[in-house]
Amino acid sequence: MIEAQPLEQHVPTGKLKGRTALVTGGGGAIGGAIARLYAMEGANLLVCDVDPGKAADTAAAIVKAGGRATPCVTDVSKPEDCARAVKLAAETYGNIRILVNVAAAVIPDGTVVDLAFEDWNKAFAVNLSGPFLMCKHTIPEMRKAGGGSIVNIASQLGQLAVPKRSPYCSSKAGLIMLTKAMAIDHAAENIRVNSLSPGAIDTPRALWRYNGDLAAARKARGPMYLLGRPGKVEEVAYGALFLASDESSFMTASDLLIDGGYIAHKTLETKTVDGPRA
Repeated sequence: MIEAQPLEQHVPTGKLKGRTALVTGGGGAIGGAIARLYAMEGANLLVCDVDPGKAADTAAAIVKAGGRATPCVTDVSKPEDCARAVKLAAETYGNIRILVNVAAAVIPDGTVVDLAFEDWNKAFAVNLSGPFLMCKHTIPEMRKAGGGSIVNIASQLGQLAVPKRSPYCSSKAGLIMLTKAMAIDHAAENIRVNSLSPGAIDTPRALWRYNGDLAAARKARGPMYLLGRPGKVEEVAYGALFLASDESSFMTASDLLIDGGYIAHKTLETKTVDGPRA
């Protein structure tokens, strides 16, 4: 089955040359892949992450490959951190044209009866208030630059609920709607706002449910997808590149679903009278 080429094999074409991009969660698997791909395409990167080591590692990898990147320790649930990150990007590089909100909270599974209120609040503080705060401080800089593109990493679970994930599903659904509302508010300023909703992606964070066993995770999750497998970080990164670049210039207020057919598969399951599909 065809899969996206590794980033190391990507041939740059300068799609983002000279533009500055902020990527939250930039030390993670998906955020890191997006940051590295953007840098390959000529962008200046501010790599934001709550983990100082991970932010530094991603930035160092970009610089080693010949790109421009600066790490920034950022807890997106804190207004002061978000303001500081945008200020650093503006002072270091200027021309802020891209914001990608990837940072997401990990909380325990459970029903609303089981979960602590703190878990609910954490999901919304990071998954929804975080993008709000980053956009609040980034949009004025995009105005100065003459426009830009905001990419909010939502989820297939923002469109389809699953058991014991109510905070995550609700916060990601809210992020999709926040995307649409901001797109309406800022279209006249040449600022496009879209969301990207990945399906299950092979990342260390996703593997914790399978005790870190990639093979077990793929075996369990593959049948849930029309393409028979989970996704790869490169496949999300290429989608995020499309949304950030001028190739998507007539696209705003949209949700780009990169889910391997998960939602369609689930829809088929509910309509199959002779039992669930394999």
